[in-house]
Amino acid sequence: QVQLVESGGGLVQAGGSLRLSCAASGRIFSYDAMGWYRQAPGKQRELVARIPNGGDTNYADSVKGRFTISRDNAKNTVYLQMNSLKPEDTAVYYCNLRSSWYQRDYWGQGTQVTVST
Repeated sequence: QVQLVESGGGLVQAGGSLRLSCAASGRIFSYDAMGWYRQAPGKQRELVARIPNGGDTNYADSVKGRFTISRDNAKNTVYLQMNSLKPEDTAVYYCNLRSSWYQRDYWGQGTQVTVST
C-alpha cells in the first residue's frame, strides 16, 4: 500500500507564503503522478496542482503564477510552494498520488491552510 503524510499548513496573513510537503512511502514509483487538491467548507474538492513524472505540470487557473509544485523523487516527496496567498485559498489541502501499481488514488490526511485578511 501507499502512505502519504502532509505537513506545512497553518495560519498566514494575506500576501504571505507557505510551503506544503507530502512524503510518500510504500510501493511507489518515480513515474506515479502526484498532486495537491483542496477543499473549502461547503465546496467540492478541487485540483490545485499536479505533477506527473516527466510531464508538464498543471495548475488551477486561480493559483497560476502564485503556486509552484515540485517533487524530489529521491525523497519521494512533493512540495507546494504557495506565495501571495489570498483569503480564498483557505481550505484543507490534500496530497494525492495516482498509483500505477495499485491502479488507484491515494490521499493524505489533509492539512489546514488558513489565510487571514
